Amino acid sequence: MNTEELLKILACPRCKGDLTLVGSDSAAPDGFVCETCGVVYPVHEDIPVMLIEEAVPKADWDAGKRTVK
Repeated sequence: MNTEELLKILACPRCKGDLTLVGSDSAAPDGFVCETCGVVYPVHEDIPVMLIEEAVPKADWDAGKRTVK
């Protein structure tokens, strides 16, 4: 499944809002951001981690922190 197809079916698990890509390569994004909630859901080993407790605050993500731990 390509990234564009994923964007059509994935939604923020918290607010059910739309997501946008994070990263320089749209074919292999670094994560999916929810602007409404201000969080990024990371992609690990080509799998989006869509768990609320694994979401990284966007400010932390922009500062280089890629995990919540």
